[in-house]
Amino acid sequence: MTDLSIDIAGLRFKNPVTTASGTFGYGEEFLDFMDVGQLGGIFVKAVTGKNRDGNPYPRMAETPSGMLNSVGLQNKGVTHFCREIYPRIKNFRTHLIVNVSGSTVEEYVEVAARINELEAIPAIELNISCPNVKLGGMAFGTVPAMATEVTAAVRKVYGKVLMVKLSPNVTSITDLAKAVVDGGADAITLINTLLGMAIDVNRRRPVLSTITGGLSGPAIKPVALRMVWQVHKAVHVPLIGLGGIMNATDAIEFLLAGASAVQVGTANFIDPTASLKIISGIDDYMQKNNFKSVSELVGALNTE
Repeated sequence: MTDLSIDIAGLRFKNPVTTASGTFGYGEEFLDFMDVGQLGGIFVKAVTGKNRDGNPYPRMAETPSGMLNSVGLQNKGVTHFCREIYPRIKNFRTHLIVNVSGSTVEEYVEVAARINELEAIPAIELNISCPNVKLGGMAFGTVPAMATEVTAAVRKVYGKVLMVKLSPNVTSITDLAKAVVDGGADAITLINTLLGMAIDVNRRRPVLSTITGGLSGPAIKPVALRMVWQVHKAVHVPLIGLGGIMNATDAIEFLLAGASAVQVGTANFIDPTASLKIISGIDDYMQKNNFKSVSELVGALNTE
């Protein structure tokens, strides 16, 4: 028998496969397709202090081997989440992790403090890396001193597992990783989307209303793998890897590079049961290669 469970900062996941924020809603949207209790965890869509309408349409576009999005953290705010969404999802038989976003340090702190009060939420993912929000957002995720500041401020009010999601749109991903660990991060999620754009040549205009947006999907996997590998060597906290994971082989690559768990994102739009197939595929790989525990795969890349 293989042991798929994994420990991340003291939080035990039944398996290392989770779903990425913004691609799986609040989990309830997928109940017609699967038992979400089979997942290691669900990273629910972003929650901010107040209602956000998001960016104007069009805000999604297909690209070769991926997609661009500029949704802009559309949500109804933390009070709505606590009163309306949380009661509906709190009994899911898997870990629920809330993606906490904001435009100011004060907003991040406000949202984190409110989520800290919710018993069935054991962790948050601090989103300092969104490329689609003009205020804050990616600014916190590209300057190490600002990354440390916002992480430390949230750490003071949040008593559970604190994960921080990093942006790939930086010169040195390891500097940002060290900065959030200095601020008190228990774990790191990487990577968020790469900044990109698409042009409609017939109209001679950008495809997205915001001109640029976040690139996700298989096109970014090599970059994501490289960054996970670099950060694994640079810091000593658990990593959650994502970026173009479409199947079990992709997920195993991230584990070997140093991720303790993975998030499935764009694949959910193509196959709503992709994450379950990835769990099964990891199990098959472990049996065929005589791995007893998934933890044996983490960082097991041989570079010599």
